[in-house]
Amino acid sequence: MGLSTTHLIIFLVIIVVIFGTKKLRNIGSDLGGAVKGFKDGMKDGAEKTADTVVAPTQQVGTTGAAVKDTIDVETKSKA
Repeated sequence: MGLSTTHLIIFLVIIVVIFGTKKLRNIGSDLGGAVKGFKDGMKDGAEKTADTVVAPTQQVGTTGAAVKDTIDVETKSKA
């Protein structure tokens, strides 16, 4: 049981009467601006990830001096 054309027209007339054309126009422009901002953000994000090259991190080996400076701590769990 779908909506017929007559039902949609009646529905749109009721919406226009309740909200008014000015408010509907503002809602439409706000929604369009949000979609445009989202698309621009997605384009910027894709360009940044393509341009950004991440250098691999180097692991630091442990030496005798580093082991002496390390403090061993045990944690107690709360029961």
